[in-house]
Amino acid sequence: MKIKSMVVSGLAGMGLLSALPAAAESTSPHSLTANVGLFSQYVFRGITFSNEDPAIQGGFDYAHDSGWYAGVWATNLEQDENVGNSIEVDFYGGYYHQFTDDFAMDVGLLQFYYPDRKKFNGQRFDTTEAYAAATWKWFTAKYSRTLTNYGGLNTKSADLDGGYGNGSSRGTQYYELNFDYGLPHDFNLHLHVGRLRVKNYSDFNYTDYMVGLSKDFAVFGADGWTVGVNYTNTTAKKSWWPGADGDNRGESHVIGYIMRTF
Repeated sequence: MKIKSMVVSGLAGMGLLSALPAAAESTSPHSLTANVGLFSQYVFRGITFSNEDPAIQGGFDYAHDSGWYAGVWATNLEQDENVGNSIEVDFYGGYYHQFTDDFAMDVGLLQFYYPDRKKFNGQRFDTTEAYAAATWKWFTAKYSRTLTNYGGLNTKSADLDGGYGNGSSRGTQYYELNFDYGLPHDFNLHLHVGRLRVKNYSDFNYTDYMVGLSKDFAVFGADGWTVGVNYTNTTAKKSWWPGADGDNRGESHVIGYIMRTF
């Protein structure tokens, strides 16, 4: 946001304009961006949450020059695969610092919230995570850890679903390594590998992989458009990650998308 100074036009004709201090332009330390996209399905950490149906996703991000930031993001879900929840809303905030041109760190909190308030066997489906990430050039290593039960998984909910209750799943961890590289002609390469370790419920553990390609472009001179495709796969067990149709939610998926950032 630029501040414009108001100058009386008569001063120029009087030869006094040159005696005034130059109009200073200052940039606001605040920034607000928005994004919206259409995805062929919603896949998170290799698991489909929309039963391979399309998903509309979008959000808002606020950032301050000091490094603090906050945001909100939402997507539709397939109810049968998410204990009756049809919408996911994520709230997040944290601190980002660029140490050098090549190295940066990021720490924050992420809240997964489900407005339908449907529970997993009587336990809250909402989940809170803390995360820390380090970026060096094209590589980002990130660690996430739940501060609550993971999707409501604990002794009460697991016992109701077959007697597998082993305690709280608080402390579930997710490790990931990402590689993002800009290619010629505004193409971008995205690579990812992650590992989920569910506290006290190791049968839910799996590794996921992703390979993606995207392209930035403009429409009628308006920048901010991106089109892309991702391929994902996991080692998730079908018996522990069954889909609404009896398939494996962690099987291979191809996700196409188009999105716009404002």
